[in-house]
Amino acid sequence: MMGQLGTKGIVGVLLVLAGLAIVAYRSPVLAAGLVVVLVGMGLVLWGAISGLMASFGLGGMMGGEWE
Repeated sequence: MMGQLGTKGIVGVLLVLAGLAIVAYRSPVLAAGLVVVLVGMGLVLWGAISGLMASFGLGGMMGGEWE
């Protein structure tokens, strides 16, 4: 997975984790809410990209389909 993200993707993930750690230091409840929002956004993006790829006939490439 790390190979597919590239350097910019790994730096982005580290920045998100660092930001969540800073928020969690001050307010753990707020950090938990932010994690839920980020996971939800990730699932929405995954669904949108999967749907777009399926419309081009590449539906099996994302993997992990729940349907």
